[in-house]
Amino acid sequence: MRTPSIIRSPRGRGAALAALLTVATVCAGDAVARSYPFGPHTRSVNDLGNQFVPFHARLWDLLHGQADGGLLLNWQSGFGSSFLPDFGTYLSSPFALLVAVFPRDRIDLAVYAVTLVKTGVAAAAMTWLLTALRRGRGREWAAAVLGASYALCGWSVVEAVYNPMWLDGLIAFPLLCLAGEWARTGRRPVLGTLLVTLAWVSNFYTAYMATLGAALVLVVRLLLEDGTSRERVRGLVRAVRTVLVGIGLAAPVLVPVFLGTRHAYPGWNRAFAPAAWPDVAARLLPATYSFFSPALFLGTGALLLACALAFHRAVPRTERFVWAGLVAAVALSLQWGPTHLLWHAFATPNGSPFRQTFVLSGLVVIAAWLAVATAWPDRRTLLGGAGVLVLIAAGAASSTLITGWTYPLFAAGLLAVTGALVLARGGRFAVLAALLLIGAQAGQAAATTAYADRQRLNRLDDYAPWGERQTLQAAAVAGADGWPRYRTEPGLEQSTANDPLLAGGQGGAYYSSHTPDVLTRTYLALGAGWTSNGRALHSLDNPVTDAVFAVGARVRMPRDPHQGWNRPDGRPVTVTRQDAPPLVTLRPAADAGARMGRSPFRNQEKLLGASVYTVPATTLRAADGTAAADGGGYDYRVRPGAYSLAASCPANSEVYLWAPDLFGRAQLGESGEPADFRGELPGRRAGMRLLGTGGGQLSVPLRVARAGTVPHEAVGCLDRGRLDAAVAGLKRTGATRVEVTDSGVRAELPSNARGLAVLAAPRIAGWSCDGRPAGSYLGLVAVPVNGDRTTVDCTFRPPGLKAGSLAGAGALAALLATALTPWARTRVRRRKAPPLA
Repeated sequence: MRTPSIIRSPRGRGAALAALLTVATVCAGDAVARSYPFGPHTRSVNDLGNQFVPFHARLWDLLHGQADGGLLLNWQSGFGSSFLPDFGTYLSSPFALLVAVFPRDRIDLAVYAVTLVKTGVAAAAMTWLLTALRRGRGREWAAAVLGASYALCGWSVVEAVYNPMWLDGLIAFPLLCLAGEWARTGRRPVLGTLLVTLAWVSNFYTAYMATLGAALVLVVRLLLEDGTSRERVRGLVRAVRTVLVGIGLAAPVLVPVFLGTRHAYPGWNRAFAPAAWPDVAARLLPATYSFFSPALFLGTGALLLACALAFHRAVPRTERFVWAGLVAAVALSLQWGPTHLLWHAFATPNGSPFRQTFVLSGLVVIAAWLAVATAWPDRRTLLGGAGVLVLIAAGAASSTLITGWTYPLFAAGLLAVTGALVLARGGRFAVLAALLLIGAQAGQAAATTAYADRQRLNRLDDYAPWGERQTLQAAAVAGADGWPRYRTEPGLEQSTANDPLLAGGQGGAYYSSHTPDVLTRTYLALGAGWTSNGRALHSLDNPVTDAVFAVGARVRMPRDPHQGWNRPDGRPVTVTRQDAPPLVTLRPAADAGARMGRSPFRNQEKLLGASVYTVPATTLRAADGTAAADGGGYDYRVRPGAYSLAASCPANSEVYLWAPDLFGRAQLGESGEPADFRGELPGRRAGMRLLGTGGGQLSVPLRVARAGTVPHEAVGCLDRGRLDAAVAGLKRTGATRVEVTDSGVRAELPSNARGLAVLAAPRIAGWSCDGRPAGSYLGLVAVPVNGDRTTVDCTFRPPGLKAGSLAGAGALAALLATALTPWARTRVRRRKAPPLA
């Protein structure tokens, strides 16, 4: 079989070399750090383990036909959540499909493989772009090294490596620059449009930044290249049309994602603060780490060439200073508030504030290539570039980010790269020059990767890869599964905030950038816990809410040591079963106007439709007997120390404690089993917890670790008999049959059913029942029934899907017109041509 011509060409071989160098370097750095899969240290830190691995597990389930729900509706998380916005945010990259070829219990390895492939493709794409901007014949190997330096930039190996969807932006920037180049020259209009669509579908967030960067590159190219003003304007118009049609084709995904963010619970709101300039300079050097400064490391080779561009007399003066000025202007834009907002779509991000750094890295690499593509730099040029680079390194000396490895790696790289460029200019030792340049890039990048691996483990939350715990949990869930007759909860003792996606079941836990506002507020009213300021919701481990949400089986696990639990936990894996109502139940029509109050105990009763709690008055005293300070009309104020909470419950009550702002430990009496609370409002909220069974005058000792509050109505006494009677009533009047699909529910009700049919799912935007927008019953989907029908048919369509589909259809028509216009013009010319004599 013949080798494809694209691989046999120098450009193709250069792109392949860049990809291989990049992947090998990342693996080498991870191996040095003994990071998964090369050692015992997990790589699943922060949102990688908490969000992205579980979401890829759900994608695996979808691709293998094993998911509860489909592309539109996710029945596994949050008791029923919209999935298309999550898909468009985390999973819509075509590279994510690679997870399907891995076993499910190797999902962490699958995500790692996707990360490597994306990084390698970014290197290849940048190499192809560089040789498209200027061919640089005979220097394609240098373009390959620069393409690898782009893919191995600090932003990639330090930040995007645990936010794998950001790596689609790393690929998008050179692809969008290519699309802009084709638009400038009037070539490949269809392919250019499809590249825009691919970028925006894969990850709209970084695609937005990449589009801004590509626009800057296009403007510079239009200014510098020969041509009339009319030709420049036509090229710009073609580029704008390419972008608009390409984004239009992506609209069926983009519009639901946009509206998903509009309906989401507000996250953190941080003010932008520019990084200290010594820290900015330090991040250009190897083996540095910081969350709040731009990760600009590119390797000494790219930096030296970029700094040398202004001194390179073989490059036209205008070109030298325009490109140098563009790099400087974009670097300054990272540090100025208004342009910071522009880069981030006018919303300061909750986490790292320099997410556009990859665009600046790409511009630096383009400048570096222009310094070598025309001619190898001479000694004067190298001396000028090295002087600038040494000044930058000296300016970083006062930064606390500098490590013991930074300057030795920098110096070694500078010597190796300078020697390589001198040898390359001589032309007699090209192989040695290539080895020096490649070695310097790979060595510095691998060291930076290894250093970042270790620092992330020290500074961020981490999560274990799939192992024995997850296998046991998934097996327990699968053994208890009875969907859709009842839900199976994977449990409160979570391994991640998205355990229902990872381990299976139909639980209440859910963590996403699109966690609906109505869901978070419903959970708040019911006494649930959360982290991430309300975006990461925890399971509601309570028999009343289990009845409300039709949970018939609940898995309980030992606490996960990766969640920071220090006390040993020898509990076995257990499955607790209880009688559960069907997914669709009936409530009196008179309850349609009910509202949630402050007490989660009373709110649970409202949703259940029965009184099952006694909520006694409480008194709270410190260890010395003094009364706790009153924080107002609802709470006591507590400080670190010991307290005792007194209350009175009926005999044989299950005693629950609700203390959302308590960070400490509570127990029922002196012999009760301690229950841990990790509240620290507003970021962390402790969920309602069972303390034990008791009655009469009760004492609840509290050990407070951090200052906070305890509600006056903190204790609820649950009567199990009344709860059982309420569940029996819901079963008797509820649906006799429930059919669940990938986008809705169909329920058959008893004859003469009247009142409100309530679906045990949050009333998020997109639900309709019997052809009309669904109603809401205290945050759940509801539809009135009047005895004139025995079926209820509810369907879910993500907001924006229809509008996005219409926009996509219009864009497709425009693309077809673009593709067919040349053919039509040729046909017209042939008809008008005079016949041959």
